[in-house]
Amino acid sequence: MSASSCLPIFPGTVDETGQPATLGVMGGGQLGRMFVHAAQRLGYFTAVLDPDPQSPAGLVSHHHIQTGYSDAQGLAQLASLCAAITTEFENVPSAALQTLAASRPVAPGAAAVAIAQDRIQEKSHFMASAGVAGVTCAPYAVIETPEQLHAVPADLLPGILKTARMGYDGKGQARVKNAADLAAAWADLKQVPCVLEKLLPLKAECSVIVARGWNGEIVGFPPQRNVHVDGILAVTEAYEGNVPPALSERAQAATKSIASHIGYVGVLCVEFFVIDDGSEDGALVVNEMAPRPHNSGHYTMDACDVSQFDLQVHAMAGLPLPAPRQHSPALMLNLLGELWFDAGGQARTPDWQAVLALPGAHLHLYGKTDARPGRKMGHLTLTGADVAGVKATARRAAELLGLPGFEGAQ
Repeated sequence: MSASSCLPIFPGTVDETGQPATLGVMGGGQLGRMFVHAAQRLGYFTAVLDPDPQSPAGLVSHHHIQTGYSDAQGLAQLASLCAAITTEFENVPSAALQTLAASRPVAPGAAAVAIAQDRIQEKSHFMASAGVAGVTCAPYAVIETPEQLHAVPADLLPGILKTARMGYDGKGQARVKNAADLAAAWADLKQVPCVLEKLLPLKAECSVIVARGWNGEIVGFPPQRNVHVDGILAVTEAYEGNVPPALSERAQAATKSIASHIGYVGVLCVEFFVIDDGSEDGALVVNEMAPRPHNSGHYTMDACDVSQFDLQVHAMAGLPLPAPRQHSPALMLNLLGELWFDAGGQARTPDWQAVLALPGAHLHLYGKTDARPGRKMGHLTLTGADVAGVKATARRAAELLGLPGFEGAQ
């Protein structure tokens, strides 16, 4: 079944068997939960495939298929229920997406997800596609064998060694100063395929989110400026002027090229580093891509007339892609499990009473009952009439919650 033969999938309709139009998602985390909410708001039924009986998305969906991502029976059930299927995280097996795509439109497709799962493929893709906007990767070397390890050029050190697969939120990474450090770090990582990236002088980090339809139509948001703490996103700033205009245009052009180069369908986030090259604005370097909505785009639910999750639904279902408009400056604060414990390690409830009294405060908790350090439990978006007011409110919220990282924002 080709995508063109069954699209668009209109909400509120039923098929010949009387089944409501249902959209499916592989993965049951918070991104799946927010996708489900966006789809249901339009009138779709939803189905989630996730093995966790308490998955945030599964708890709010019409159907929850509690199987592993490669389970043949579960995949068949998802395909039988759904008119189209997406994914909420990049480490879902690409073979499972291929299986689903034999009978249903799947967006993004297995090939695109496979690229995002492997830093080696990802770097090659960036080199082939982002250059049209004058954007490149950090200098790097692939390390899959001892010979490649010993052949690493000296000018790539100091650097960051990253596993080619399964790394996220700073996991599977090690900073190395010299060849001895590099050899030890690769041994610690069990000599799995890795990429060594040259350590560059970092000025800032930003990301761009776009949505691309089956017909090649593409829309997106301006760059978000991001602050990370211990490898995990802490703060996102979204307002005019958060990134110099020339860099903003280049980042958006590079992201659209990265998506178009592989015929991508769905929502894509591309992360960039702004490097201090001696110029006033700095230089732009592409870091990695996520074939799904992204933590840095959560502000779009409260500060824009169309959110990244709305666009995810529209793209996979073959609906028109409205160009999003941001109506308010916004800052997003990530809420991790540490907030549910005091300095002595005793469980506590964050002071939501005080936080929710702040003007323009939008609290999103993900329905997770087990708070753990580093676990994403929710986010708080602050919106307002002007940037100065939003920053002041966000600073107060960070103080009330004891959040780290806000001092790194502009």
